Amino acid sequence: MFYLFYTIFYFLIYGIIFVGASMENDTVVMAGSALVVLYVLGTLLPMWTVSVRRLHDIGKSGWFILINMIPIAGAIWFLVLMCTDSQPGSNSYGANPKGL
Repeated sequence: MFYLFYTIFYFLIYGIIFVGASMENDTVVMAGSALVVLYVLGTLLPMWTVSVRRLHDIGKSGWFILINMIPIAGAIWFLVLMCTDSQPGSNSYGANPKGL
């Protein structure tokens, strides 16, 4: 759910830039760009924590988040990891958040 709302709000803010560009209004484009930068910087730490929590749910170390540093293949691998189902039962990071 976090990623869903993050993406929705990101594209809503990015829409401001698109509207400003279509109106050829540099002020709106600059304001929209500033909003995008502030939004991304403001949600960076929560994004990392949610990602690490998800990696722990599948039994991986939080350091796997650094896979994103590999161009293209790293992002695809990270997406696959984020879509992987949680381990049944508990692992070394704690109990399965889904319950039994």
